[in-house]
Amino acid sequence: MLTWTWAAASSRGTSHEKTGTRLQDAFSCWSPASSSTIVALISDGAGTASHGRQGAALVCRSIMTQARRHFSKIAELPSDQDIAIWFDATRDLIGAVAQRHFLELRDFASTSVCVFSTGSQTVIAHVGDGCAVLCEADSDLWIAPSWPQHGEYAATTYFVTDADTLQLRITRRDTQVKAFAVFSDGIERLALDFASRQASQGFFEKICAPIRASTHIGRDGNLSRSLRAYLGSSTVNSRTDDDKSLVIAVIK
Repeated sequence: MLTWTWAAASSRGTSHEKTGTRLQDAFSCWSPASSSTIVALISDGAGTASHGRQGAALVCRSIMTQARRHFSKIAELPSDQDIAIWFDATRDLIGAVAQRHFLELRDFASTSVCVFSTGSQTVIAHVGDGCAVLCEADSDLWIAPSWPQHGEYAATTYFVTDADTLQLRITRRDTQVKAFAVFSDGIERLALDFASRQASQGFFEKICAPIRASTHIGRDGNLSRSLRAYLGSSTVNSRTDDDKSLVIAVIK
């Protein structure tokens, strides 16, 4: 049976350090021991939302809880309808939390990028910016099937908590993948070429190499700590002052 090895980390942006603002990103990654399935999710709380961090944490907790419940009963990847129901339930959960604290849904504004994969089949569920990229087994190329979605105005995007119709994009790939990465918008400019709308091959090959060499099954704690240090390094911070989160996984 094929298994997944992954590393995952977040690092607070320098702009948030200067203002004393907490890390606004949240992430979750899980792979059942008896399956080649993996679920990886990143949510980025809006900097303009008073409870964006809490919103991001609720998105990760809600979607992952429903995914784990699904895979405890069904081996197949979730349908589009399943995923839409999970996001509706997540919005309801955030709404209930907001109501208890006399707040609005928009106070918990957060994006979401989620990957469900068996290696041979992959589903990306995407709301807002951030991105998921896949390394195709037949070509060794990193591709970005679901591009970051920005709003009508500069520096805006869509959120799970938007009052209007949820801008949920679901993308399916039925080709074998060797690896994938999910990341928040804080490293978009490092990881993506916006002119050509392509993933940066060099960036992902370099960051993926230690995970390919790892002998761990599941989360590699040492590599996750190294990844966190890299995301908080001067090399990265010289190019972005935003929070940065990244989950990168390899199937073996």
